[in-house]
Amino acid sequence: MSTQSVSPPVARRTGGRSARVLDSIYTAIGHLMAEGKPDRITIPMVAQRAGVNPTSVYRRWADVDELLEEVAVAALTRDGDQPPDTGSFAGDLRAWAGIIAADISRPQRTRYLKALAAARDSTGDCQCWDARLSQATIMIGRATDRGEAVPTADQVVDHIVAPLYHHAVFGQPIDQDYADRLVTDVLAMVPARS
Repeated sequence: MSTQSVSPPVARRTGGRSARVLDSIYTAIGHLMAEGKPDRITIPMVAQRAGVNPTSVYRRWADVDELLEEVAVAALTRDGDQPPDTGSFAGDLRAWAGIIAADISRPQRTRYLKALAAARDSTGDCQCWDARLSQATIMIGRATDRGEAVPTADQVVDHIVAPLYHHAVFGQPIDQDYADRLVTDVLAMVPARS
């Protein structure tokens, strides 16, 4: 059975997770999320769907919220993703905001974002937010090198990413026009160069 073929590699390892088991757990979460009830997901459900023993899941994640947060972050941001480079800061921001808007307005991505918001019980670091802040910093650095006037990275994420995520979590419409309006607002914050 698939349970037997997946479980033995986990038992032989002394710490960490095999890529295969981790992938099966992430895939199981994706399937359960697609069913649309993230608030009802439990560790035993994930383990059963992944074909692993629940203790294999509990070894890495203390609870289902921690697991959901990790998977949501992985789904919403990908290592190595670089923001667009259109040759202008305004162009970069518009393209970037459009990419984020298109991604999080898809039903499965919206469910991941809602699960991420529900799973967070602290105001500490958030990998998803940190990834967006890093992307904003890259765009600002390129624009600064070109001599363009720019806002701060915090202004970019607070006035573009935050409203987009808010709209996704609360079921408000998200489209390119809305993303463009947010970008226009951020560009208006930029002091003119003298």
